[in-house]
Amino acid sequence: MNIAELAVGTEIGTRTIEISRADLIKYAGASGDFNPIHWNERFAREVELPGVIAHGMFTMGAAVQLVTDWIGDPSAVVSYGTRFTKPVPVADLEGEPGAVVTVVGVVGALDSDAGTARIDLTVTLDGQKVLVKAQATVRVT
Repeated sequence: MNIAELAVGTEIGTRTIEISRADLIKYAGASGDFNPIHWNERFAREVELPGVIAHGMFTMGAAVQLVTDWIGDPSAVVSYGTRFTKPVPVADLEGEPGAVVTVVGVVGALDSDAGTARIDLTVTLDGQKVLVKAQATVRVT
């Protein structure tokens, strides 16, 4: 990837992320986040959530995969941040994803001196943004 080949506004790709309750359980084990809002329907509703929700960091991490696939080297990601705006409810559907999140990446800024590109991610569930200001800065040769 050459920075001279990039232009602000260029789309780097689109990705859908299918999330199941099993994914949330696996993520809880890997992350150590066993908060019952991520696996217990009754508890999640008692605390006024729409049901079991995906971990915010799971959603954030899954979204940046679009960038790492595009750049071809996860170590090229210099920084990554976002704000969480809406929960991602994950229905209990056997054999089907309980939620499908869409990620679209666009070149938001270029810094030729630093050799970096800022990739802006739009992350949605059913047309609603679940992450805002999701931006990854990557090293580009």
